[in-house]
Amino acid sequence: MLKQSHMVSHQIGVAACGQSILLGFRLLVHSPRIKQVALLRGYPTQPLFQRRSSTCHLHRTTKAAMGSPTVHTFFDGVSSTCTYIVADVASREAVIIDPVLGFTVEGTKIDTKLSDELLAFVEEKQYNVVRILETHAHADHLTSAQYLKLRLGGSVPVCIGEGITQVQRTFAKKYALPPSFPTDGSQFDCLLRDNDTFNLGTATVRAIATPGHTPDSMSFLIGDILFCGDLLFMPDVGTARCDFPGGSAKDMYKSIRNIYALAENIKVYVGHDYAPPGREASWESTVAIQRQNNKQISDKVTEEEFIAWREGRDSTLGPPRLLHYSLQVNIAAGHLPEKEGDGRFFKVPINSVVEF
Repeated sequence: MLKQSHMVSHQIGVAACGQSILLGFRLLVHSPRIKQVALLRGYPTQPLFQRRSSTCHLHRTTKAAMGSPTVHTFFDGVSSTCTYIVADVASREAVIIDPVLGFTVEGTKIDTKLSDELLAFVEEKQYNVVRILETHAHADHLTSAQYLKLRLGGSVPVCIGEGITQVQRTFAKKYALPPSFPTDGSQFDCLLRDNDTFNLGTATVRAIATPGHTPDSMSFLIGDILFCGDLLFMPDVGTARCDFPGGSAKDMYKSIRNIYALAENIKVYVGHDYAPPGREASWESTVAIQRQNNKQISDKVTEEEFIAWREGRDSTLGPPRLLHYSLQVNIAAGHLPEKEGDGRFFKVPINSVVEF
């Protein structure tokens, strides 16, 4: 949860360097009682999960069964995020799910390496990307949706669940965004409702509202494959946190039970994998495996037990390391903050009990 606090702006420089955008770093305190430039101490907080080396990028392809799409998984070892290119073999149409924009707080640097890998792969396979899908407004990495859209010709729709409007209203206030910032979801090209469908070549994509982690969380069922975002993790990891504004362990339990009602052979692809020591990163299971083996919410776990455990666990967690940067980009569909003066700025709350 974000506390009421002063705001600090991080200036985003506009000078490009190869495939990277270097971010100048400037801290400006926005408070009537503080007029000086200040140093931000003790930020960022410790990351929620162990961060892997930035050089750990994996790519694997799952060949399509008869009537199913082909799934190409791109795993980012820094944020432990799975980005998916899902393609219909016959038509060559594809969607990209949860693309990652590289960002480091140290040096305040944005880079497009991961996204450029996706673009090169799409070109190599001669795929026609018809949509970019966000499972929710992520708090642990920045989306590269707008960068990809631009590089793909500027007309590929960026889609998210309609619950994004609630998220936008919450964080526009938290970050004191200008009145011009839309909170109607209009930064996105498509707001999806529960059970909306669209075609991916010969396959049908069904959007399934799965709130809990966030109110805008959406899963995508494509043929016999479910992309569940941060609803479920691998069975030996469990589930995602539910303590963000609008999050709810009760809603998550209901969403998971709805997914568990799907056919047992439905493949489940997760949004992250925080692999325990000794196991390689992985992201595919099935509804049956999740029901039997998920360490936090198997069929044996009652609603009361899950809510008590999830809320207890969440109360011990610190904020994700890229929380403030990610949300300001992700609730704007991947657009960087608007230019102000000689640069672009992120706003970061200063948590302080004293005034000076």
